[in-house]
Amino acid sequence: MLDSFDIARILRRALAGGGEFADIYGEEGASTAIVCEDGKIEKVLAGTDRGVGIRVISDLRTAYAYTNEITEAALFDLADTVSRAVRGKDFGSAIDLRPKVVGAGFPIKLPPAAIPLQDKVSAANRAEGAARGFDQRVRQVMVMYRDSALRAQSANSLGEFHETSRTGTVFMTQVVAADGDIIQTGYEPLGGFRGFELFDQKSPEEIALTAARRAVMMLTARKAPGGMMPVVLSAEAGGTMVHEAIGHGLEADLAQTGMSVYSGKIGEQVASSLVTVVDDATIPNARGSFSFDDEGTPGERTVLVENGILKGYMYDRLTAMKDGCPSTGNGRRESYQSKPIVRMSNTLIAPGNTPPESIIKGVARGLFVRKMGGGQVNTVNGDFMFEVSEGYLIENGMLGEPVRGATLTGSGPDVLKKVEQVGSDLGFGIGTCGKDGQGVPVADAQPTLLIAEITVGGAA
Repeated sequence: MLDSFDIARILRRALAGGGEFADIYGEEGASTAIVCEDGKIEKVLAGTDRGVGIRVISDLRTAYAYTNEITEAALFDLADTVSRAVRGKDFGSAIDLRPKVVGAGFPIKLPPAAIPLQDKVSAANRAEGAARGFDQRVRQVMVMYRDSALRAQSANSLGEFHETSRTGTVFMTQVVAADGDIIQTGYEPLGGFRGFELFDQKSPEEIALTAARRAVMMLTARKAPGGMMPVVLSAEAGGTMVHEAIGHGLEADLAQTGMSVYSGKIGEQVASSLVTVVDDATIPNARGSFSFDDEGTPGERTVLVENGILKGYMYDRLTAMKDGCPSTGNGRRESYQSKPIVRMSNTLIAPGNTPPESIIKGVARGLFVRKMGGGQVNTVNGDFMFEVSEGYLIENGMLGEPVRGATLTGSGPDVLKKVEQVGSDLGFGIGTCGKDGQGVPVADAQPTLLIAEITVGGAA
């Protein structure tokens, strides 16, 4: 891709108008998407895309342009376009491009490109049939399969040249069940940087039946009680809480502009001493993992909060330049059409030492959350609201009946300081995180957690 061009000359051209740093990013990839809805295949989309983007940073501001015409003439024109957008002191250093470093990536047993399309369609049909046959109250079923294989290269004015490959597969089932005027939804995803061997973890039928069971069970659940109460978050719930309540607030661009409740609080206690928060791009095959980020910085394990004390933020190159520190490898972009920004990879609360089964036993009355739904957070003040898609009452240290319609509301720093027990287990969730109009694949995780009290929205 970029190997066949004089990258150093292109970068030098991009810096002709001034600037402290320039980089070029190219990617080429192929993807397949299948949607099965209401018993029939609604969409089968397959395609390829390739393109290149060039960026210049001057006076800590960014100029970025991209093209999908990959010729030397087009890349010089692109470099000229970027250079005209900046004015600064001349870039006086030589650009001596070092040999390309290729990321190790993660082993893929069954590359999606080698799997016949009919096998992918069959997986979606099997899941749809399993969910629809689970119960007569199932009204709607949607199944989505998607795979992608991407090769990306980046080079910069420091002389660094990196290449990385990522192959990912995602499978999701959403089920709507109805009984009279009560309608409930069940959702279950599975995904990661894996090939078709993803289904070695769970079959399409298992994924679909989990979603169907959740939707049908909630039909007969009574409305959740409301008020302040202890809440046990299961490891199965995934890490929505850590992603929303603290993760976004620890992205350096938000912290630097005062748009985070954690701005200027490094060294301060922001959570219970039992809580350690980590962003880790090195977890094998996890949905948010990578060898190099989209700026060519190696992925790493970054400790953000240690025993409740805020240790640092997540950085890309631009925010690291502003704070005079190294990037943590969190510069990510949706595609070559987007400039890199600070993003999480796999964000988690580290496991503790308490057996998860003993955590529930210590709660006289409260709420047990097996699965979280959607959520939102105000990063400026830390306030959040999450939906509970599967929850149960806790009564006298035992799981009671299921409840529906529960929400969790609170402030991230306040709730994290109320974590009283941390389980020895760890459960992952997956998603596509949106920020500034860009979506990137992420994972989040947490052990079983006991929060001393939190506002539960439900019936009065």
